[in-house]
Amino acid sequence: MIFKKGLDKITPYEPGKPIEEVKRALGLKEVYKLASNEIPFTPDYIRKAVSKEVKNINRYPEGSSFYLRKNLALKLKVKESQLVFGNGSDELITLILRATIEDNDEVIIGYPTFLVYEIQAAVCGAKIIKVPLYNLRYDLRSMAKRVTGKTKIIFIANPDNPTGTYVNQEEVRSFLKSIPKSVLVVFDEAYFEFAPSDFPKTFDFLKKRGNIVITRTFSKVYGLAGLRIGYAVTTEKIAGVLNKIREPFNINRFAQVAALAAVKNDKFMKATRTYVLREKGYLYRELKRLNVTFGKSATNFVLIDFKKDTGRLNNYLLKKGIIVRPLTGWGLKNYFRVTAGFHKENVKFIKCLASYLDGGLK
Repeated sequence: MIFKKGLDKITPYEPGKPIEEVKRALGLKEVYKLASNEIPFTPDYIRKAVSKEVKNINRYPEGSSFYLRKNLALKLKVKESQLVFGNGSDELITLILRATIEDNDEVIIGYPTFLVYEIQAAVCGAKIIKVPLYNLRYDLRSMAKRVTGKTKIIFIANPDNPTGTYVNQEEVRSFLKSIPKSVLVVFDEAYFEFAPSDFPKTFDFLKKRGNIVITRTFSKVYGLAGLRIGYAVTTEKIAGVLNKIREPFNINRFAQVAALAAVKNDKFMKATRTYVLREKGYLYRELKRLNVTFGKSATNFVLIDFKKDTGRLNNYLLKKGIIVRPLTGWGLKNYFRVTAGFHKENVKFIKCLASYLDGGLK
């Protein structure tokens, strides 16, 4: 055996079905993807920025992401040396685990939550402590009670994926008071820009406490999911270690110029947020009209409790050209997730869901 022990027990992350695959498999000309929490439109200003960089495609990118680092640090009001850039938040999570986990170390996660925490912690050989959510929200009190002398990291997806729920400022403040400073607390804030006003001010906690890493991404509200770029904000010491072990050219040229353009364009981000909030409102109203159970979300998606296995519904929607996200992989076989897309996509989803509920599966 040349591989690590336990790898055969790991279930790999299964992404949402791509549009191209569904078109090929089902012979469809039009497919709407509402599964992967992407925004529905391509930012034109990003397209222009990336096209200008094509002339340098034969050259390696700058390893430090110099201009992006400088401008993002100014925007966030942090030091450039506090930033780490990754190939999406996923790589940052992996780097954090690689830099910290040794034999017999424990990692505490919520359950269900973003699957990458468990997968990559298992690859690193950590003992994974799963703390069930309470009413589909992170149970920070119970997580704090599970801390031992072997605890190395606590991951908190806030807002959470796949539930769309969040923990607020006071909950986080109380939680951190009970956590030893020897434990690294990672706040994964991929959906930060969609969050409400009482969302935790984690940068303030970082200044007071240290031993916190905050990860964010350009994949969601900024529309750069296809370029894969995220960033972490932490102490200079922790950032220095993570930058030491990351791949030297992990952020390609196009991702760097696209993210830099995004940092400079708050107008697009705010317009996207407004659009998503409006479309979520439409989904809420229509789901309520159909008497379908759902939870209000602090993200760009809605978690739906279908009250029974979603397998047949998912297949029905696929045949109609609608891709949603079944949550069997999270242990939520009666739930699915739908992203707020273009209005016409959301309308078609509601119409197809109504048809199914009316006996459309025949």
